[in-house]
Amino acid sequence: MSSNPSLMPNLAGPAHAGSADAGATPTAVAPRPAARAAGNGRTLPGAVAGQLRERIIQGEFPPGSRLNERALCDLLGVSRTPMREAFRVLAAEGLVQIEPNRGAQVVALSEANIREAFEVIGGLEAMSCRLACERATDVEIAEIRALTYEMMASHARHDLPTYFRTNREIHERISLASHNSLLKQLYDAQNARVQNLRFVSNENRQKWDLAMREHIEMADALNARDADRLAGIMRQHLQRKCEAALKTLNAGQAPATAQSSDSG
Repeated sequence: MSSNPSLMPNLAGPAHAGSADAGATPTAVAPRPAARAAGNGRTLPGAVAGQLRERIIQGEFPPGSRLNERALCDLLGVSRTPMREAFRVLAAEGLVQIEPNRGAQVVALSEANIREAFEVIGGLEAMSCRLACERATDVEIAEIRALTYEMMASHARHDLPTYFRTNREIHERISLASHNSLLKQLYDAQNARVQNLRFVSNENRQKWDLAMREHIEMADALNARDADRLAGIMRQHLQRKCEAALKTLNAGQAPATAQSSDSG
């Protein structure tokens, strides 16, 4: 078990006071893993799919929008063949749908789709939390704690793009710390469908503050290897994200991007 002290006394105060510094980072963060690419990321279609996936996740291509094949080929500097193969990869993941003679468009999830997706992701992440408490190395836990310090600093600065990226990486690191490759694969596939919805904007600073506190509590629970506590916090955290996503959907708003004002 790691002997590092709780993050709460060091992080909670500076952030909510609006400080630009969240405290000293307890350990250096190892090089971050590259973003996941669909299929075989070493192939051109896999690389193209990976770039399109990131743009969809970050909200650049919102739900329901059509993907202009020619424009995307010009943007990414590829021919139509790898682009069409990339569309098929993303269609298999449930991120886009391909219609005959109409091309590809980003899938727009229904309320039922969103509820079901978050229920599944909540179960997968809770399982990852439990396994991480059992299997994570002290180094992995220290890196997640260091990322939490980074996220707290970006929260204090109102640096939303950095907060978004760091938040996402923390969830990825917890999944990796489960040391279960099948669980990670299932998580990646489901999470890609709703990643942009996890960062919906409702201009509510209180909810952002609450999400940050939950992440502090997660880091402390992982450090204590308290599986029940960590899994419970994660489920509650994702339930709040689901409720925010449904509120946005019902209000007819577009999903948020990395520049959202409410992140989780």
